[in-house]
Amino acid sequence: MAWRPETTARRTWRKTIDLIRHGSNELSADLQVLEDAEAIRNLKARYAALCDNQYDADGIASLFTEDAVWESPALGRFEGRKAIRSFFRGASSIFSFAIHYSLNGQIEVEGDIARARWYLFMPCTVAAGNKAVWRAGIDHETYARVDGTWMFRHKRSEPLMSVPFETGWAKTRFA
Repeated sequence: MAWRPETTARRTWRKTIDLIRHGSNELSADLQVLEDAEAIRNLKARYAALCDNQYDADGIASLFTEDAVWESPALGRFEGRKAIRSFFRGASSIFSFAIHYSLNGQIEVEGDIARARWYLFMPCTVAAGNKAVWRAGIDHETYARVDGTWMFRHKRSEPLMSVPFETGWAKTRFA
């Protein structure tokens, strides 16, 4: 039998099974962390789907706390749900098409606050000039549980590349 590194999820599930067999007050807390991480994955997926649906500004804004911050070096910094909604109302004039792939999420939950780091891969069309572009970055996010629901509190994008489809990223990572 080949050696396989044990994943964090596998260790958590193994621990949970042991707790079920032997009984423990820790079981509830362990299950809550797993449920919270899954809720955050679903929140991230809803965000991507709303962005890919012509940037549904009201839907996107509803995923953020009232005092949230959304920022990207290339696109700006927007503080508060109202400012975030206003930015996304015009996002289709920046990107006329986009597919947001959120990959390799690393989620850490601590009570009603959580943090995550995601890779973003985003093939898109820049509206100005109707140019196909490859974009990639790292999303650094903080979440808060508000009235039992996980919401974005701070979303910061760290760009890794933005290049024309035709030329790719081998020679220049930012065009």
